[in-house]
Amino acid sequence: MSPIGPEANRADGAEHARHYARGMRSSMVGLSVNLLLATGKLIAGVAGTSYALIADAIESLGDSLGSIIVWRGLKIAQRPPDPEHPYGHGKAEPIAGALVAVMLVGAGIGIAVEAAREIAAPHRAPQPFTLAVVLGVVLVKELLFRFVHRVGHETGSNALRADAWHHRSDAITSAAAAIGIAIALVGGPGWERADAWAALFASGIILWNGARVLRPSVEELMDRSAGSELVEETTRVAESCAGVYKVEKLLIRKMGLYYVADMHMEVAPEMTVRDSHSLAHHVKEDVQRRFPQIVEVTIHVEPAWDLSGGRPPAATGRAGSDPPP
Repeated sequence: MSPIGPEANRADGAEHARHYARGMRSSMVGLSVNLLLATGKLIAGVAGTSYALIADAIESLGDSLGSIIVWRGLKIAQRPPDPEHPYGHGKAEPIAGALVAVMLVGAGIGIAVEAAREIAAPHRAPQPFTLAVVLGVVLVKELLFRFVHRVGHETGSNALRADAWHHRSDAITSAAAAIGIAIALVGGPGWERADAWAALFASGIILWNGARVLRPSVEELMDRSAGSELVEETTRVAESCAGVYKVEKLLIRKMGLYYVADMHMEVAPEMTVRDSHSLAHHVKEDVQRRFPQIVEVTIHVEPAWDLSGGRPPAATGRAGSDPPP
């Protein structure tokens, strides 16, 4: 049986700390890889006269800044509640995710503008070695996307998922650059602008991804309700406790990597304050045992009356156990 009381709180706190630490480590991995790739792509792009590769390097520098923002957001989000922030600092995580998504949109717009300028201006063909560089970048960035996205999915972090899509957008930009460079090299004179057209195409995909990853973070900041499955299962667990007539209302919202819940539950009208308080503690323990990602449950107790005007059967405590003193 899972522990309850102080032991459970300590176990849950340790699990939460592990999730935040894991997220910050993955963000630092992304930052290190991005800085190395951005430097290599920028040097190769300038030396090889490939605008698509230079644009790709700029996008990687944006990824690096995004990784720093995500790391800082997770660092702040793991801070415990204080008098100024009684609900904790979990909102720092979706704020970081929203900032990274906005940066993604900004990168897409910037690349599109510069690609349009390169298309309109005289353009030299890229050097053959730039194709090998960009193909290597595609492989590394796709692997980095899969790693960070998996960590974001397992920890429930929108910021990490946004950061992962930043890596995927860089892989897309690099793939488009590879296509453009290959066309320019194979096509010869008259096809020099192919890599700029490739950069313009990639910018559209980056803009779409930016808008796609921005929405979850904005919805979390607006306290959108948790998924119906979590709400329904939490209601079922609460109503399975002897003495709970029904859950009249349940509101669950996301706070960073975890959730907080506000519950209104109905009990027999003749139940004493002591017994209803004890029952509320049992319900909270059962809910958090079943769903450790719900770090806080606030329960409001109400008297229950059925539709016919009668009263539900009086019951106190919990099936198979006595109420605590």
